[in-house]
Amino acid sequence: MRGTQLDPGYSPPPPAPPALSPSRIPKSAIRNPQFPMSPYAAFRSRGFRYFLTGNFLSVMGRQMLSVTVGWEVYRRTGSAFALGLIGLASAIPVIALAIPAGHVADRFSRRTVLMASQLISLCTSIALAWVSFTAADVRWTFLLLLLAGIARTFSWAARTAFMVNLVSPAHFNNAVTWNSSAFGVSSIIGPALAGLLLVHHPYWIIYATDAGCALAFFLFLFVIRAPASGKHPASPATGFSGLFDGLRFVWGTKIVLATITLDLFAVLFGGATALLPIYADRILHVGPAGLGWLRSAPSLGAIVMAMTLAHRRPMQRPGLTLILAVTGFGLVTIVFGLSRSFLLSLAMLILSGAFDNISVVVRHTLVQLLTPDSMRGRVSAVNNVFIGSSNEIGAFESGVTAAWFGPVISVVGGGAATILTVLLVTIIWKQVLKLGPFSSLTPPAEASPDDLAPTL
Repeated sequence: MRGTQLDPGYSPPPPAPPALSPSRIPKSAIRNPQFPMSPYAAFRSRGFRYFLTGNFLSVMGRQMLSVTVGWEVYRRTGSAFALGLIGLASAIPVIALAIPAGHVADRFSRRTVLMASQLISLCTSIALAWVSFTAADVRWTFLLLLLAGIARTFSWAARTAFMVNLVSPAHFNNAVTWNSSAFGVSSIIGPALAGLLLVHHPYWIIYATDAGCALAFFLFLFVIRAPASGKHPASPATGFSGLFDGLRFVWGTKIVLATITLDLFAVLFGGATALLPIYADRILHVGPAGLGWLRSAPSLGAIVMAMTLAHRRPMQRPGLTLILAVTGFGLVTIVFGLSRSFLLSLAMLILSGAFDNISVVVRHTLVQLLTPDSMRGRVSAVNNVFIGSSNEIGAFESGVTAAWFGPVISVVGGGAATILTVLLVTIIWKQVLKLGPFSSLTPPAEASPDDLAPTL
């Protein structure tokens, strides 16, 4: 909200200096946040470059694994409900452990938490390769996904909070955009590569590749010098009494609550990812290679949108932009559900990724800018509960409704529910539409837990 006070001590930012012609801007001003920021500003940080590269490889491997698990389980069971169980196995750790994971991310070194999570992911991927190679009972797959979900829960809380310590506050929005871009590129390459490998290679090869990607991220983290602000062992807020401070902070910060709610229900109802093996096999008839492209399509849209956002000035009305983006996500989901053309389905998934990327950038930037550093792990954990679990529970919901009513009704109904959610959020939290530029927002001062509940 333009000019909104976040706490009694808030004061508006100083007025911008008079505009200068390009020929009169000194070279030293390139690094001055008062002047237009370079689209590559975040890459000045060596730690961010290492983090981005390792995270890129980790996400690529995880995307390859996700496509392979879905296709293998579906081919072995032929059950939409089994596809839903994949989501449930991944959601349980998020729901049960996300709050403690945020507590750990604020109390201990976030870099160490990330490294330990990658080692656990490596071990579970090797175990999945063994289960596939020996054609063991498919129930082992669900158990290993449960263990991998535990590692991912701790990784997510630490990963989001760790990145903000690697760049200056002025460059953080730029870092979020590039991190989203890297996620998008890896999410294009991973599924497409998995689809191609599935045509000619056994499943276990892809699981082993994911293990190698997890090892690579571990090594990149190992050479990053851990920032001092990435650990808060002496802060009283990280004691047991502060375990649920992140939840109280999100509940009291209405803008953050509204944006998380939008993402939560959009992903919960509107996601069609879990049912893509059924669409590739029964509806579009494109096989595993086509499945790889279908899984890559949202990420292709996301990366194009992320690059567009990176080269444009920061959003002036991010709230309105978020509302329009989530509405568009619901509409293209409905069209995808009704489509029988591979090219049209591909186009709708590309658009869904573009709209979703806008939502991700707005939500992630708001959460981090409005959160004091000592609480970022716990607030990221709450964000993980809402968003991370919604992906997986949404997959379970899609599998169950597809088993009851068929995949088409499941997807189309989800898109319609997403649009209804947008209407409800704009009615309940009208301040979302009035939200001004990111530069007008600032976190409350480090304070006691009782004070950390702004009402924006």
